[in-house]
Amino acid sequence: MPVQLLKIIKGKSETPLPSHLQKEDLKHLQEGFDHTNKYFQGIVILSYPLTKLRDGTDFFKVVLQDLDNSCSRINSINILIYGKMAEDFAKVIRHGDTVVVAGFKLAKSPTAREDGRHGCHLEMSEEAGSAIYIYTIPKKPAASETASVSVAPKYVYTPLNHLKDGTIVNLYGIVKFFKPPYVSKGTDYCSVVTLVDPSNVKLTCTLFNGNLDSLPKIYKVGDIVRFHRIKIREYNGQMQGITSVGFASLTFDGTVGAPIVPRTSSKVYTFMDEEQKTIEELRVWAASNLSISGPAAKLSGVQPMLFFDLTCQLVGKAKVDGSSFLLKVWDGTKCPYPTWKVPVEARDLEGEKVVLHQLRNLTVDILVYDNHVQLAKSLKVGSFLRIYSIHTKQANADNEDVSHIEFHLHGGTCYGRGIGVLPENNPDVKELKAFLESVDLADSQNIESMSSVELDGTFNNVTDLESHLQRCQQLSVTVLTDHQDLNNTELKTILNSTAPQQYRIRAKLRTYKPQKLYQCIKLHCSKCNSLQEVPDGDDFDFILQGSAITAPNPELHNTSWYDSAMWTTQDQKQRKIAIHFVKHDEMLQQPEDTLLMIEGGTLKEVWKLTKRFKCVIPVRSTEDDLELLDLSAPFLLQGNIKYYGCKQCSTPKPIKSLSSIAAEQRPSWEPTEIAQVLGIELLQYVFIMKFTLVDGTGALNAYLFDYEKFFQIPASEILTNNFLQQKMQMTMNTLCPPGRKLDDLPWLECFIKSYNVRDAMKHQVYYQIFDTTVAEDVV
Repeated sequence: MPVQLLKIIKGKSETPLPSHLQKEDLKHLQEGFDHTNKYFQGIVILSYPLTKLRDGTDFFKVVLQDLDNSCSRINSINILIYGKMAEDFAKVIRHGDTVVVAGFKLAKSPTAREDGRHGCHLEMSEEAGSAIYIYTIPKKPAASETASVSVAPKYVYTPLNHLKDGTIVNLYGIVKFFKPPYVSKGTDYCSVVTLVDPSNVKLTCTLFNGNLDSLPKIYKVGDIVRFHRIKIREYNGQMQGITSVGFASLTFDGTVGAPIVPRTSSKVYTFMDEEQKTIEELRVWAASNLSISGPAAKLSGVQPMLFFDLTCQLVGKAKVDGSSFLLKVWDGTKCPYPTWKVPVEARDLEGEKVVLHQLRNLTVDILVYDNHVQLAKSLKVGSFLRIYSIHTKQANADNEDVSHIEFHLHGGTCYGRGIGVLPENNPDVKELKAFLESVDLADSQNIESMSSVELDGTFNNVTDLESHLQRCQQLSVTVLTDHQDLNNTELKTILNSTAPQQYRIRAKLRTYKPQKLYQCIKLHCSKCNSLQEVPDGDDFDFILQGSAITAPNPELHNTSWYDSAMWTTQDQKQRKIAIHFVKHDEMLQQPEDTLLMIEGGTLKEVWKLTKRFKCVIPVRSTEDDLELLDLSAPFLLQGNIKYYGCKQCSTPKPIKSLSSIAAEQRPSWEPTEIAQVLGIELLQYVFIMKFTLVDGTGALNAYLFDYEKFFQIPASEILTNNFLQQKMQMTMNTLCPPGRKLDDLPWLECFIKSYNVRDAMKHQVYYQIFDTTVAEDVV
């Protein structure tokens, strides 16, 4: 069998491994060596969910730690398992199991730089003849288990003021701040918690785990946690805690006098009698030394412009758009202000219709955004929640006497923003349930909706609403930059007209694609008119790794137009790196004016150089000259921008062609000039979006093809600049506000042109926005 369980009896395997297999150390797992009859043994410290690849093949990834080299800087390796073996292994594996793998294929790991594990990974499948052996210890009878509790190891707990860099410790702490678990950039969940103890020292811990339930179950500031086997490291003069192999946690309510009941998903843990005293002492200390009183946590006590945590019950939920999600909640009290009801289709609202109607005057709508949407979708109606850092925002109508409050859970995790699901046995849930059962729903239903209004209910009558809309509709959120003599044309007329023509329109943006704005950035070749996706960093990393195999050619160093420096890295690969600094007038220039070329560098090293030098060009050696890498990689990096060339239209020239720019009186090193002398057809970053525009007479899909004019944001900078990404998102939220009715959307004034696209089978008319920009008060 490809996956076998081997029983451990009295410390030895009941069934020995095949005699031809020999153990291989982690440090000896290298490319170019024969590992046919070798096996690697390690302990499972992390596993990822079983998934399917695009072709339907099962895929399972685990991380094994080499216990023989646990003190080494790199002591773990990724194991990638395919096919039926992946499915079989995923069914039986558990964290902490000892595993032997044999018959593997060794390949470079593209994630080694990010995850800090071995530079290679092991690939395994039944078809390749791989085998996995899992050592298991037979379950002891109940009497033995009971006996084992009495001889449980006695743990030593380190005060926070005695922590040292590089140690793995056990500790107790009181939660001063925390971020509820959220999905990290990888596949793990992450939680951040700041602890204090009577030593008055603070420790911030960043905890990762592929299993959400394995992270500490922290519900509020003041909770007490016990961490076993947490790794301590020093960063910027401060101690930090991170998860290590075998990390485990217990969480306790920090309220003085509350029952001491540990919260954990683990079924096996030790908790000694003397530890109860530790928890009681920490509770007493926290009560007098730690400020744990948060903002108002009842709907009846909310005020405009407040951030607060809310304990509530979920009674309804609905998708609003790609980046926001609606949660309808109540806590039995009534908000003292009129509240915004997010407009959603009745068919999209999940929840008991009778309950939603009964509670219509007591529920509030909370709009959650971005990274919180995934969790919000998974919540079960009827569950009890604690939502952290809700923002109450007051929106004024034209009639100054009437306004409403909106509830938002913004994206990100700053200030502990997030959503926690509370178990039924949580003391706060028990208290809330008892209160909800006592609420007289008949009283709330007699109160008319002055405390809970639709957006259009903020106006006293239809005339007020119409006048408000008319005033809004007079203003456009876009500006025309030319052709002011053209008159407006209705969309119905445009749709019935032949192409090509140009029009001026006044319409509303009903929807747009893509909803994830980073997906609208493409690379465009103006010569062949092709479009392509922007490659991700992993592709570039692979190409750099491949080019590093070829050592720099010393005969190409120190020419008349550049100086060279070469050295060997101190790691096990002993990689050779060469940097060539381009000169001007036989002199090296200041870094901010210098173009350099690098051979053998990693992605991290290349980015470091871009922060100091004007331009960086990755190259490799040939016998006669330096040459560019594959055009799948950027041929030039300047600041945070990667410049690519069109594979179809480019005819790369030797690197020595750059010497003509270096000889200029004042070299500018502009990307267009560099591309030209190197024979590269420069690809330009563009925004490509589809706008669905409506004006009451018809609906029309118009494409936006723009470098920077429409948004007043360069498309080349948007992918690497968080501020510009937020600015663009805010602009789109202004042009097409999420959750608004069509009548309440703003007007756009645009120029569009129609054009024909024909092929052998069909003829279509398309429309494109041009000579239009977003108004200054919008951006």
